[in-house]
Amino acid sequence: MVRGKVEMKRIENATSRQVTFSKRRNGVMKKAYELSVLCDAQVALIIFSQKGKLFQFSSSSMQKTIDRYREYTKETLININTFEVEQHMEQLKEETANIAKKIEILEISKRKLLGQGIGSCSMNELQEIDNQLERSLKIIRARKSQLFKDEIQRLKERERLLREENARLSEKCGGVRPAALELPVDLTRPAQLTEKDKCSRMETDLNIGLPDIGWS
Repeated sequence: MVRGKVEMKRIENATSRQVTFSKRRNGVMKKAYELSVLCDAQVALIIFSQKGKLFQFSSSSMQKTIDRYREYTKETLININTFEVEQHMEQLKEETANIAKKIEILEISKRKLLGQGIGSCSMNELQEIDNQLERSLKIIRARKSQLFKDEIQRLKERERLLREENARLSEKCGGVRPAALELPVDLTRPAQLTEKDKCSRMETDLNIGLPDIGWS
């Protein structure tokens, strides 16, 4: 009679699950024992039940087998890390070489834009350099124009703020125009003296001898 294929999923019935665990545990341990004897292999088997109960089998010393396993995994991990480091180093070397090539191309392009080393350039290369310079000049002029516009706008805004501040101060002073806002005196024209000013002026010249008297 052929046995039916068992579906690999958790057994929901607790009793059936416990019976299956006991049968298969004994079967696995029997297979481990047979493998160690028939093939002279070092076998260690550790099983924890659902309730945490430990079941183990070892063809020799369990601790020695565990120590050997740890040493092996440590060496394997070191080898894996070494391989990954070597791969990473190769990748970095390749990226460094690519960056060095790009830098060299940029340096050559920079020298050509400065007019250096263009003696061996073809007509097409010279035309491309000329087009590149024209594009760069357009960008520079546009940026320069934008900076001028921004500066003009900033100055207009500052002028507006100063006018507002001036109006506020005038209003605070009761409408009296500050002296600093009066028109400046034209120092290039002689001051016009009033009659009062003329009479108030005193002669300060010092004359020696008789005063000048007109004789008829």
